[in-house]
Amino acid sequence: MLTVDFRRLPDLTGTSLLDLGCGAGRHAFEAARRGAQVVALDADRGELDRVLAVAAAMAEAGEVPTGAAIRPAAGDATAMPFADDTFDVVIASEVLEHIPADATAFAEIARVLRPGGVAAVTVPAWLPERVCWLLSDDYHNTPGGHVRIFTRQELHVKLARAGLAPEGQHHAHGLHSPYWWLKCAVGVHDDDHPLASAYHKLLVWDIMRKPAVTRVADKALNPLIGKSLVIYATKPPRAAPPPAAQPDTSATASTSIDCRTPEGTAASETLHATA
Repeated sequence: MLTVDFRRLPDLTGTSLLDLGCGAGRHAFEAARRGAQVVALDADRGELDRVLAVAAAMAEAGEVPTGAAIRPAAGDATAMPFADDTFDVVIASEVLEHIPADATAFAEIARVLRPGGVAAVTVPAWLPERVCWLLSDDYHNTPGGHVRIFTRQELHVKLARAGLAPEGQHHAHGLHSPYWWLKCAVGVHDDDHPLASAYHKLLVWDIMRKPAVTRVADKALNPLIGKSLVIYATKPPRAAPPPAAQPDTSATASTSIDCRTPEGTAASETLHATA
């Protein structure tokens, strides 16, 4: 289940891509299939072990083209272990809503992204998320849970403050919002509830088969109740330094200054001053 629309990203062949807060690795796997050299970063080492296992299976099955790879890395989104200007593309999907110091995380995304590079940032959309918070405290009030609900304007402002220029956006997963509302209503941890279980099976079927009827429904619902807001932003290229100023030697005067020593003798010094 991809939240980022890879058609909005540049050609990934041979690029360096960071999947920040990779989780189970869904975006990392797709990026590798498209030829990227992927670093999958997460604070959960258990998730990284699973990503590594799937990446190895993909390589064995021939799903990863020559030159592409997935390298898991443990790290913190607010202090990433990478040099400045490391990645051509950064994906941060459904992670920033978990981070209390989100401004620092935005700054880190901009820091590790190369000038001219693209960042794809996704967060839970305001309306569907607000409904979930109203229906259930357990949905967000848990260790590692969501600490904020982003508005679109807030996300734009924080990207801009970090030095990134938002250039496009869309919503995704319109069919998923009712599922989460249902989960919050019946008990967010009650996976065996008949209604929640039946809706989950529908979503799995949709993801696996992609039938036309659900694709049309999802596309129609996305602008209204899409579960995720996706914004694409670029890091502006650095401006070229201005040319060094050249001294103007067009008018040079020679001035003779008559100085007197303490003994009364004359000393003559010629100074060249630029007019």
